[in-house]
Amino acid sequence: MENEIPNIEQSTSRTAPAVQNIERLTQNIEQVIKGKTKQIRLILTALIAGGHILMEDNPGTGKTVMAKTLAKSITGAANGQALFKRIQFTPDLLPMDLIGSYVFDESNRDFIFKKGPLFCNVLLADEINRASPKVQSALLECMAEKQITVGETTFPLESLFFTMATQNPIEMEGTYPLPAAQLDRFYIKIHFGYVDDDTELKIYEEYLAIQHNQEAVQQVLSIQEILELQMAAEKVYIHPELLAAVRNIISATRNNDEIILGASTRSGISFIKCLKAYALINARDYVTENDLQILTHPVLDHRILYRNREAKAKLLYQILDTEMDRLSKLNLTRDDQ
Repeated sequence: MENEIPNIEQSTSRTAPAVQNIERLTQNIEQVIKGKTKQIRLILTALIAGGHILMEDNPGTGKTVMAKTLAKSITGAANGQALFKRIQFTPDLLPMDLIGSYVFDESNRDFIFKKGPLFCNVLLADEINRASPKVQSALLECMAEKQITVGETTFPLESLFFTMATQNPIEMEGTYPLPAAQLDRFYIKIHFGYVDDDTELKIYEEYLAIQHNQEAVQQVLSIQEILELQMAAEKVYIHPELLAAVRNIISATRNNDEIILGASTRSGISFIKCLKAYALINARDYVTENDLQILTHPVLDHRILYRNREAKAKLLYQILDTEMDRLSKLNLTRDDQ
């Protein structure tokens, strides 16, 4: 089985153009977002996998700035910035505030469709859990199928459509927990987190320069180049035993008395796409066991409904440990991370 894995030189050669573009994008973002390399990699994993990301953490940790910086880094139509929209979710928000609505055009004496903010390249859905379930459901079709249906008409979204949603773990009064169907649309969920003490001190010392960098973010990749990265990720090799590992982990979440709702088949497909994208971000054209270990929790944990906190704290770790032990006996790949 070892011979089926591409060697390092072959892998580097095949992934070089994509890796260079990923590195340019990462470095551009890190001029503004300090001390968040792990989180940036996971966000780019969701982007390159063709999915969406949910960021949960306290206010002031850089979630909004991250979304703005990513959008500013991408060149849109006519060499302008990629279309970025920020929606502040509130209890009084209506679906038409996101989707758009038909308005009467006096000049043509007819109704025309006025597009809402969902027609963009990068969407920041800020505090998504503060909107009603009816509004949250307006995102389901566009996140899953990149289209919006109004009445009998279906409108395609932009070729690049990436949702970055945030939710605040505190001040839960007046919020509506995201339903399982909505959570399943997010490929990855991360906790953005505070930076370490040294990085925080450096941010305080250099906040003026960081603010300048934020205002002067360069456009380093085009939408087409992002789409090409997504296509390159699809070509990343994943060993049949790693595919079996994904299947085993997904299946184990459905066959445990401490889990009320296990991961879906769609979760497994999202998992595979994220594994491939993460491998590409790490300059490889093949997936390793280490990728599986790193991504299992960010990809699956939010899709599983546990019976209690104790189960949530340990069960997925136990399932992953069992599978990693099985893989370790097969000697599939070398871990060059």
